Amino acid sequence: MLLYWNGHSEFLLESADGYRVLTDPFDDHVGYPMRRVKADAVTVSHGHGDHSYTAKVSGQPMILTQPGTTFLTPDVTVSSVSAYHDDAEGMKRGNTLLTVIEMDGLRIAHLGDLGSPLDQDQAAFLKDVDILLVPVGGYYTIDARQAAETVRVIRPKVVIPMHYKTRYNAGWPISTVDPFWEALGVSVPVPVPLLRVTREDIECCRPYYIFEEPKV
Repeated sequence: MLLYWNGHSEFLLESADGYRVLTDPFDDHVGYPMRRVKADAVTVSHGHGDHSYTAKVSGQPMILTQPGTTFLTPDVTVSSVSAYHDDAEGMKRGNTLLTVIEMDGLRIAHLGDLGSPLDQDQAAFLKDVDILLVPVGGYYTIDARQAAETVRVIRPKVVIPMHYKTRYNAGWPISTVDPFWEALGVSVPVPVPLLRVTREDIECCRPYYIFEEPKV
């Protein structure tokens, strides 16, 4: 499987046989470079424009916006459950989806705009996740400390942060990624352009990754 980060919470997952799943496509107000993306399926955690701009996706993708399980191919499955987008049981910003994509024998979890600690059912849903894509910037989502605690609850093999401040969204009231590494108590990893991983080598992967910022 190949995993690319396009910025914010948008990732492209490509299976060994070329099936492509895009997560949370952002619109132009986010600030990251806007590019059309070809995908076979798109997951949308919630309806805000920085997570739901499916117009940028070419082809005829299946758009997944609701809780439940969808069998996209014999080897690719997407399952989602609802969670709160804030710390007031959804009263501020509504709900978001926690999504697990099963591809090439791997379980990849995308936590959308999770805004509160996981409850028991959500933690059980995320059990045995191989790769965790977790928001860390705070304000709109859980913050660095809460994200680190979420990692400790889920105990994935690989952790990749998302939804944090960079040069592209410098005016947003969210944090950079650095406090997350501090909360985890780990050294800042060297940025990578993409992640290539298989079921066979997931056990020997480095546990923490960060992607290079997209280039204009």
